[in-house]
Amino acid sequence: MSRVSERPQTAAYRRAGASPALLLAVALLVGINLRPAITSVAALLHETTMQFGLSSGWSSALATLPVIAFGLTAPLGPLLARRIGTTGALAASMGVLALALVLRVLAPAALLPGTFLAGAAIMAAGTLLPQYLKAIAASGLWVGLSGMSFGVGAAIGASLVVPLYRASGESVPIALGAWAVPAVIACFGMLLAQRGGGTPLASAPPRAPRTRASTTTVLLVTVMFGLQALLYFAVTAYLPKILAERGIDAAAAGWLLAWFSIAGLLPTLAMPMIARRRSLLLWCAPAIGVLTAAGMVWLTVSDGPYAAITGVLGAVQSGAFGLALALIVQLAADEESAGALSAIAQGAGYALAGTGSFLIGVLHDLTGSWPLALSVLAVLALALAAVTAATVRRSPVALFLPGAASAG
Repeated sequence: MSRVSERPQTAAYRRAGASPALLLAVALLVGINLRPAITSVAALLHETTMQFGLSSGWSSALATLPVIAFGLTAPLGPLLARRIGTTGALAASMGVLALALVLRVLAPAALLPGTFLAGAAIMAAGTLLPQYLKAIAASGLWVGLSGMSFGVGAAIGASLVVPLYRASGESVPIALGAWAVPAVIACFGMLLAQRGGGTPLASAPPRAPRTRASTTTVLLVTVMFGLQALLYFAVTAYLPKILAERGIDAAAAGWLLAWFSIAGLLPTLAMPMIARRRSLLLWCAPAIGVLTAAGMVWLTVSDGPYAAITGVLGAVQSGAFGLALALIVQLAADEESAGALSAIAQGAGYALAGTGSFLIGVLHDLTGSWPLALSVLAVLALALAAVTAATVRRSPVALFLPGAASAG
């Protein structure tokens, strides 16, 4: 962890006796909980559709609803943090996530509302993690580890849900509801960390005057985040369905989805460190989009080997997420700006991702096949390359006036 010794919030954590190891460990624990609610449903989408009697349209909605919720509920995290502090808000988010994961499997009528609530809780926590990492002066390595924890959680959800489904006597409610347990653990972990920095702000810090440069930076970060999220969630939502239509059984498809996440662990870890080396960043960043486009084309025209295809897509797409997370932290001049930039980029970005992912499913339903939908994703990946190339050339922005109080 880098030692920005006089950062007010970091000093507050130290005075309260919170150890750096605990502060960083709970960040990883929260990150692990931010994808199983999505990948577990994707890996078990057909079985969930059958047991809950969903139509094809509602099935697509279920797969993309958490991401749609991300976009609609983005302001909740910063608003909650202003009242109960960042750590308190993160603890509350994990508690609500656990509740939502249980709620959505209690009855067919609760499936979609519970999934939306889970998405809102995930969004609140995901929005606040960059602010939390900025507050504890996390190094590039730890920002990378935090991003990597998302992929670990995604892999765990995708790989274990089908075995859990079979071990429970083919019970979808048990297989999906079990993911409330790690959310409860994360909630208690963050409550322990809250001793060091749970103080909310008494009033909102004054906003800095908006300039063309700051507006451009925020817009580019938002579009970049949205495009990488759209591509990522389109694959996680529909890869098992694509594979099933090509004759791959549910367990193998679930493991391939897990491999998609595992293959991205090291790139997610590496990109925040690469982001601090400008000479590497200038060519690595746009290359991510180009390689993603190539992977989409490969998936479109080839009937395997799927382990190689999903490995390439997982590596480059998770690298894009790691870079997006790093740039939110890096392009914010201070903690408050990191929270605001995170909320804007993730809120609008996930709204784009959720809508786009849903439309990809609709496009498949209209055409009855995947080539056109995957071709659209390849074009969007090339757009990501162009936007990323512009984003990494921006300078940090201060969205609030100097001297504003720091959010706990």
